[in-house]
Amino acid sequence: MRTAKKAAFALGLLGVLLLPLGAVGQTGDEAQIRALEDRFVAAVNAKDLDAIMKVYIGDESLFVFDLTPPREYVGAVAYRKDWEEFLKGFDGNPKFELSNLAISASADLAFSHSIQHVSGKDTKGEPIDVTVRVTNAYRKIDGKWLIVHEHVSVPIDFDTGKPDLASKP
Repeated sequence: MRTAKKAAFALGLLGVLLLPLGAVGQTGDEAQIRALEDRFVAAVNAKDLDAIMKVYIGDESLFVFDLTPPREYVGAVAYRKDWEEFLKGFDGNPKFELSNLAISASADLAFSHSIQHVSGKDTKGEPIDVTVRVTNAYRKIDGKWLIVHEHVSVPIDFDTGKPDLASKP
C-alpha cells in the first residue's frame, strides 16, 4: 500500500511540474484537443468504431493501458479490437460522458486527464455503469492532435482488493 501511495504522489508531482507547459499556445491547442474529445464522446455514443479510432494515432506506436486484459495494447489494430469488443457488449448504444477534462499543451505534445462515465445495458439486459479515470498523451502530427498514449484506471479499495467502478471524488 505504501508503494501505491508513493506512486500516486509521484504522478501528482509530475502533473504539477508539467503544468507550465500549458502556457505555450494553450488557447488554440486546448480548443483543438477539446474538439477531439468532443468527437470521441459523440463517436462512443453512436457506437461508431471508425470515428472512435480517428482520435488515436493509426499505427503501431499507439500504447494503451486499459481496464480489460491484456494489461497493455500496443498499436492501433490491437486497440481497435478492444473497442470493438467493448461496443459489442452493449444492447443498443452506450451513454458516454466525459467530465473534469484538464489539458496542458506545448508546441507538439500535450496531456490531459478526465473522468469518463459509461452506462447502458449489456446484451443480457443487465445494467452497465462504470466510471474511470483517463490520462491521455497527445502529439500534434501535421497540425492535427492525436492520442498516442492512453491510461485508463480505477481506484482500488486496498482492504477488499476490489476496483471502485462508481468512484466519486
